[in-house]
Amino acid sequence: MFLDPVRPEDATGELADLYHSEQERWGFLPTFTQVFSHMPEAYRAWLGLIRVAYESMDRRRCELATLAAARELRSTGCSVAHRMLLRDLFYDSEQVAQIARDHHHADLSPADVAIMDFAAKAAADPSSVTQMDVDSLRAHGLSDREIFEIAYAVAARAFFATLIESLGTRAESPMVESLGDDLLEALTVGRPAVDA
Repeated sequence: MFLDPVRPEDATGELADLYHSEQERWGFLPTFTQVFSHMPEAYRAWLGLIRVAYESMDRRRCELATLAAARELRSTGCSVAHRMLLRDLFYDSEQVAQIARDHHHADLSPADVAIMDFAAKAAADPSSVTQMDVDSLRAHGLSDREIFEIAYAVAARAFFATLIESLGTRAESPMVESLGDDLLEALTVGRPAVDA
């Protein structure tokens, strides 16, 4: 990362609490947490922002939309992290690998493919999204609330990916250790992973 984070042994107060909770959650202290060490209240705000998405929308669809957005935003770290979450929560490793390579040929439902297409387009160029794109999601049975939730998940990912990528944060070693070379290559959509 380009900034010098506050070291764990020097962290106090809210930052020390944040470091502790993230260490417990991940099993290591992610650099994407450390990048917020100069403004830990912003990380707490981010957690609140993403919690709204996780609590209000279908979590599997949220992860699919997030992965599609992360690819378009060229965030290798986000792609790797959300590939892990998809694997741990919803799919086996082979299907997640196929989703990462090409979601159009990953045995997803037509609605899930449309969701990932919409998320990718919204992340790449929000002004390019048209009424037809929204109507396509409606044709797959999504309500206006569900469409809003997908756009919200993409917008939240854009905030996080922009921040961590612009400050040089890379994918974590523990997150890339279980990836084969082919999958790591498919998930490396921007800055190389640490162990690449």
